[in-house]
Amino acid sequence: MTSTRPLATTAFLLAALAGGIAHAQDSKPADSMARMEKCYGVALAGKNDCAAGPGTTCAGTSKVDYQANAWKNVPAGTCTSMKTPKGMGSLTPMKS
Repeated sequence: MTSTRPLATTAFLLAALAGGIAHAQDSKPADSMARMEKCYGVALAGKNDCAAGPGTTCAGTSKVDYQANAWKNVPAGTCTSMKTPKGMGSLTPMKS
């Protein structure tokens, strides 16, 4: 009679490893989003992430390049140093 103990141990270890990998993959998007910030006035027309003002719905609806009330997610700490033809990026919506 053969023992099933080595087989059961191997199955348990593989399940634990797979669970750990799945958990690590799930946490990556949350970690990367935590290091992002909304930057107004830097998105190209139709390339905003959301909030493009009156007459628009959400992502991809900005009408002009560098629309002052449309934002794009950028790495945290970089927004206000982003230079565009219309000025610098802003952490708050700007007037057009």
